[in-house]
Amino acid sequence: MAAISQSRRTGSAVYWLYLMPGLIGFVLVVGLPFAMNVAISFTKWRGIGMPSFVGLANYDRLLGDAAFWSSMQHTLFFVVAMAVIPTILSLILAATLFDYVATQFGQGWSSFFRAGYYLPQILPVSAAGVLWSWILNPHGVLNLVLRGLGLEGSNWLGDPSYAIYAVMGVMVWIQIGYSLVVFMSGLGRVDPSLYEAARLDGAGAPQRFWYITIPMLRPEIAVIALTTTIAALKVFAPVFVLTNGGPDNSTIVPSYFSYTHFFATVRVGYGAAISTAQTAITILLGLMFLRLQTRKGDAR
Repeated sequence: MAAISQSRRTGSAVYWLYLMPGLIGFVLVVGLPFAMNVAISFTKWRGIGMPSFVGLANYDRLLGDAAFWSSMQHTLFFVVAMAVIPTILSLILAATLFDYVATQFGQGWSSFFRAGYYLPQILPVSAAGVLWSWILNPHGVLNLVLRGLGLEGSNWLGDPSYAIYAVMGVMVWIQIGYSLVVFMSGLGRVDPSLYEAARLDGAGAPQRFWYITIPMLRPEIAVIALTTTIAALKVFAPVFVLTNGGPDNSTIVPSYFSYTHFFATVRVGYGAAISTAQTAITILLGLMFLRLQTRKGDAR
C-alpha cells in the first residue's frame, strides 16, 4: 500500500510539472494583468504620474452611467448574432451537408461547402470590415442590388436605426463557419446507417434532423453555446472596424466603451472599472452556464 501511495504521489508531481509552463503563462499573461486592472479600477489616473486612490467611486459612477447600460443591452444583440442565429443555421447546414450533400454528391462537395462557410473565420477582421464597409455604404453593392430590385437603400452603418442590425448581419456571416465545422466534426462520429435506417423507415429530413442530428450533437451544441456567448460578451474588433461604436453610440459595446475611456478620454481608472465589471459578468455567466450543463448531465 505504501508503494502504491508513493507511486500516486510521484505521478501527481509529474503531472504538475507538465502543467507548470501553462500555469506560469496564464499567471503572467492573464492573471497578473487582470489583477493590475482591478487595482487601477479603484484609482483616478490619467495614464501618467501616480494614480490617486478613489475607492468605489468609479463603480458608483458606472452604476449610474446610461452609456454603460446601453452597451450591455447591445451585447444582447451580439449574443443573438454570434450564438443563437449561427448555431441554428449551422445545425441546419451541417445536417444538410452530412445527410444530403455527402450522400447525393459525394464527400468532396460536402468538404468544399464546409471550407467555403469557414472562410470568413480565417479572414483578418480588418479585411472583413473593409469588405463589408464597401458593401454596406450608401453607394455600396447592397444598395445597388436593392435599387435594381426597385427597393429603397439606406446608409446601413451610418443610420442609428439600422447600424446594430447591419453589424449583427456581419457577425452572423463571420460566426457561422465556426459552428458549422464543429457540428460537422460531431456528425463524423455518427454512424451513417442511422440516417439510412431512418430514411428506409419513412422518416423525412425534418424528422431525421430532430430525432437524430440534434440529440447526437448535444455536447457540441453546449460547447458552441458557451464559447460563442463568451465571444459575444467581449466582442470588440468588428465594432471598432465597422462603426467605432456609432452612430450616436448605437453599436457601442462594453469592450469598446472601456477602450474609449482608456485611450480617448484617458480616464484609465474608469476604463479599468468598465473592463473589470465586464469580466466579472462574463465569468459569472460562464459559471452559471457550466453549472446548468452539469446538472443536465447528471439528470441524464
